[in-house]
Amino acid sequence: MTTKMLKFINVDPAMPDKRDAKKRKADFDEIYDQFSVEAAQDQASRCSQCGVPFCQQGCPLENNIPDWLKLAAEDRLEEAYAVSAATNNMPEICGRICPQDRLCEGVCTIEQSGHGTVTIGSIEKYITDTAWENGWVKPVKPVRERQQSAGIIGAGPGGLAAAEQLRRKGYQVTVYDRYDRGGGLLVYGIPGFKLEKDVVERRIKRLEDSGISFHFNCNVGKDMTLAAIRKAHDTVLIATGVYKPRDIKVPGIGSDRILDALPYLTASNRVGFGDTLEEFNAGGMNAAGKRVVVIGGGDTAMDCVRTAIRQGAETVTCLYRRDRTNMPGSQREVKNAEEEGVVFEWLSAPEAILETAENSVRGVRARRMRLGAPDASGRQAPEKTDQTFDAPADLVIKALGFDPEDLPALFEEPALTVNRWGAIRVDFKTMETSLPGVYAAGDIVRGASLVVWAIRDGRDAAEEMHKAMKMMAGAGKVAAE
Repeated sequence: MTTKMLKFINVDPAMPDKRDAKKRKADFDEIYDQFSVEAAQDQASRCSQCGVPFCQQGCPLENNIPDWLKLAAEDRLEEAYAVSAATNNMPEICGRICPQDRLCEGVCTIEQSGHGTVTIGSIEKYITDTAWENGWVKPVKPVRERQQSAGIIGAGPGGLAAAEQLRRKGYQVTVYDRYDRGGGLLVYGIPGFKLEKDVVERRIKRLEDSGISFHFNCNVGKDMTLAAIRKAHDTVLIATGVYKPRDIKVPGIGSDRILDALPYLTASNRVGFGDTLEEFNAGGMNAAGKRVVVIGGGDTAMDCVRTAIRQGAETVTCLYRRDRTNMPGSQREVKNAEEEGVVFEWLSAPEAILETAENSVRGVRARRMRLGAPDASGRQAPEKTDQTFDAPADLVIKALGFDPEDLPALFEEPALTVNRWGAIRVDFKTMETSLPGVYAAGDIVRGASLVVWAIRDGRDAAEEMHKAMKMMAGAGKVAAE
């Protein structure tokens, strides 16, 4: 049993073994193997046990990372899981898909000292996967049942986190979602090579076993009104995420074989589930044998390029208007993509879609860019040069980010106020919207962001909903007396 920490001096940082690129690009399985017991203990023992843990400050959930690293190093894994799960509703998912290089691992003291970061994400994944294997992850059993209920719109990470937290306190919880499966972007937006779907499915089943009701294929605004949901529950949470794709205005953008990222990724994931999609089978959503150009530099763009590789694309090129250092996506994902054969054209912005006589795509004309003075965000702004080039393409995928849908119109609730970007306005102290008793969390409030932030928002909103329902119950008791 490991009893000492601070081993970063004589133990080098290491990730779990990664499958060979030639083999992994032939399937949609996760690319990293599981840590062995010995490797997990060694890597956890590298932690310096900081008095002021920057890794915890760098985590949106403020996970007690040094504590569960020490427990993992000592092979006290059930305790490590308990500590991890106390602040995170899905640690094995965050361990797989969080950009740790930009969060906990990026600010690790050992990393800053030049010894290489503690591989926090992989250890987090190891701890929770081990907990599932050993039956330590159990359904929620409230100490007492409450009669009050909460309705949650959206079965993505924010909605699921809120549902679990409210169920822990004994509330009756119903989750409404437009899709036929729970998980939101975890299921339909993120490819299996980053997050295998059975990992999400077992979380959904655990919540069902905990007594949470799910109404799938329920498109709020069409199949059921927000007003009806409000009437059925004491409090309501809107956690729909953001799904409206951003667009670009260039000549030829209306050509055939131009796709938005999310429908493309959703189709691929549905095929992985065994669903039948006529458009995919006809080739419209399938990159097999095609020259593919992906426009964008975020994590969604990385998901698209790596999906296209696995579908058997002839070539895959990614156009991004800034350089590698300034891209928003994870550097690990870029490296993985390069290993799998993706070509990156940095400092390149689309100027026109080149068409065939049949109105189909034959390429993208791109303008070479350079970085100028910083913009309002502090990043260097891209500026045009006088150089262009043509990237051949039979399929173009736009991965430019997402904006909120028009929820006041969709929900037929004009009193639901939004900001100038279309995100729901909330009182950030309470997460309550302009509609009394209706709360909001996740991307629909903050804009397209990370899964870990959605989980944090869902937990915070659940706590405020709990406070409100306690006050309602207290007021009802006084009135009855």
